[in-house]
Amino acid sequence: MAGKFFDEWQVGETIEHEIRRTVTETDNLLFSTMTHNPQPLHLDVEAAKESGFGQILVNSTFTFSLLVGLSVGDTTLGTLVANLGFNNVVTPNPVFIGDTMRARSEVKELRESKSRPEAGIVTFTHELINQKDEVVCRCERTALLKRSA
Repeated sequence: MAGKFFDEWQVGETIEHEIRRTVTETDNLLFSTMTHNPQPLHLDVEAAKESGFGQILVNSTFTFSLLVGLSVGDTTLGTLVANLGFNNVVTPNPVFIGDTMRARSEVKELRESKSRPEAGIVTFTHELINQKDEVVCRCERTALLKRSA
């Protein structure tokens, strides 16, 4: 199991996630169509050329999902009871096809669970960073994690 239990985390702990991912045209096309998002900025090369970006803009909900996915292996894989919420999601820079992403996570808060003594609540700040070292997505994730036995 790669994830850590609630009682193994410390506030301020930071992880630079090892897995990197280059965004492809197929990623953007499939995610946009699977989620019924017909935004021309994501799907129409000619419309995207005429936008302020000049090219296809990757669907921001894919960007957010990739951020969460890249972080799971080191944070909550096998220890998650439930995600309790995602807050303060921002996308300060665009993502384009061919960009290579990496993620970083920091533990911001640890709380006891009032309803589940076998678990605790961890709040992470996750950041997705492109090959230019620009943050392209940031969010807070609150997760209910199992305690170690």
